Amino acid sequence: MSTPREPVATGVGLSAWRAPQFVAPAADSLVDGETCDLAIVGGGFLGLSTALHAARRGLSVRVIEARALGEGASGLNGGQVIPGLKFDPEWLVAHYGEKAGEALVSFVSSTADTVFDLIRSERLDVPHRRAGWIFAAHTAKALAAAADRHRQWSSRGADAELLDAAAIGTLTGASGYRGGWLDRRAGVVQPLALTFGLARVAQAAGARIATGTQVTRLSRREGHWRVDTASGATVKAARVLVATNAYSDGLIPGLAQSLVWLNSFQIATPPLPDGLGAGVLPGGQAVSDSRRILIYYRRGPDGRLIVGGRGGMPTPKRPADWAHLERAMARLFPALAGFPIERRWFGRVAMTADHLPHIHTPEEGLVAVAGCQGRGVGLMTALGPRMAAYFAEGDREALPFPPSPIRPIPFHRFRRVGVAATLAWYRLLDRLER
Repeated sequence: MSTPREPVATGVGLSAWRAPQFVAPAADSLVDGETCDLAIVGGGFLGLSTALHAARRGLSVRVIEARALGEGASGLNGGQVIPGLKFDPEWLVAHYGEKAGEALVSFVSSTADTVFDLIRSERLDVPHRRAGWIFAAHTAKALAAAADRHRQWSSRGADAELLDAAAIGTLTGASGYRGGWLDRRAGVVQPLALTFGLARVAQAAGARIATGTQVTRLSRREGHWRVDTASGATVKAARVLVATNAYSDGLIPGLAQSLVWLNSFQIATPPLPDGLGAGVLPGGQAVSDSRRILIYYRRGPDGRLIVGGRGGMPTPKRPADWAHLERAMARLFPALAGFPIERRWFGRVAMTADHLPHIHTPEEGLVAVAGCQGRGVGLMTALGPRMAAYFAEGDREALPFPPSPIRPIPFHRFRRVGVAATLAWYRLLDRLER
């Protein structure tokens, strides 16, 4: 075993993805009184993918992002591109009905295809690898769930494999799993590079992107939408897409209160030396485990091990706030116990009460989408072409699942307290379960 080297940097908020070579596309500042066919609030995967495809359909598109590109979840996530949803096909068909359910299953089965096809067809400079995703089961109950998931997806033609303890040990190099499920449709990307790549091709298609501009109000006037911003500039739009997800505020009444946002924490080691890293995810798969407070991990393009999971509700401020991930890394890979952590960061993710993504159409010409449920890279990128078809042609059949009313969660203001208590309880159960 090589001697661990001292970390180059340990600053809180230093993402593994923030490499100097990825320079954000030039911003196009708003001019007061602009008009457009489609205004998109939020410059993440959904906003940029919709902008690209809507512009190519001939719509004039204005994207308005409150921060710099990549400062939200799209640039801070783990870069796992996973098809499907939290729920498996049979449940989705039973829940949505035969026609809508089968349409949704078909859509979510192809979300990873959309991402990797886009990278290839647009020649995006995005480090990526399509070696699959592993659902790792640490209990007999979780392994039974993996077997049922395998049955359902393999019967629909998915390139997948049920893994026993020996196979998952070989593929992950990790300790403690009873088996799992390998979905070869999945893969990994460098998410910040994908965000910037989408922005560049959207701009080339004619979409205009303003960053550092907070939208403060949406109002319907004389058959169009007025978009007010903190800078004082206004935009007149025929249609509006709100794609703010976990960063939603009071722009649409009740939207933020219909979501529970959580902090997703991540850590990254320095690039693992050859002798130490050879047995850690040697095939390049991404992994998510079956714990109540799940742990997910992958290798970065430069050979780092990147480990993520849910963290505390308060904003983390010191390295100790990521200690739970360091303990998880040492449990999974005992040889890495004490290995330095070079980077620590976090971002918000949005969860819905029913654990399904939501499309809302609260008023004519206004659409909001929220609730990635951990599938945001594939789901939101693939949803872009569908949303573009909806806005360009009014084609409701293009939407992969039906719009639903906004339903604020009762006692939402106390939700953070309840979530924090639940996380603490689940973390204790996971420790006892090992």
